[in-house]
Amino acid sequence: MINYTLKCAEGHRFDSWFQSAEAFDKLKASGMVACAVCGDTQVEKAMMAPRVRPARKAASKAPEQEAAPAEAKPAPGALSAPASPAEQALRDLRKHVESTSDYVGKDFASEARAMHEGSTPERAIYGEAKPEEAKALIEDGVPVAPLPFSIGRKTN
Repeated sequence: MINYTLKCAEGHRFDSWFQSAEAFDKLKASGMVACAVCGDTQVEKAMMAPRVRPARKAASKAPEQEAAPAEAKPAPGALSAPASPAEQALRDLRKHVESTSDYVGKDFASEARAMHEGSTPERAIYGEAKPEEAKALIEDGVPVAPLPFSIGRKTN
């Protein structure tokens, strides 16, 4: 496997893995290599620094000498960075919802109904509901709203 840093005609840079240099050339010639940002198929290999592994002696000393960075920020144009102000707003909204609300999972409909009826103390909750459950909540006057992002379940 080989990792190339690529650049499209619009100037977007991105990384991609290929089985070999020949595989890259073949895919590029057939128009199957496209920019990860804009979809442009005029892609070229960009200048990139080689990845050199330190000697074993240097690698064993590195953890002692190296201080942990405070907080790594994504490089400009990185795929993990928000692409627009709207995406940043959604990211901020998600962070706010997750930090100020309780996740109740698939029990959302029953929890929301219990709070509306007064049998459970009111609190901010979010979770998952089937479309028919959400429709029934709305018809019964329970104040609910869909979230504009998907909820990432924790699996461990």
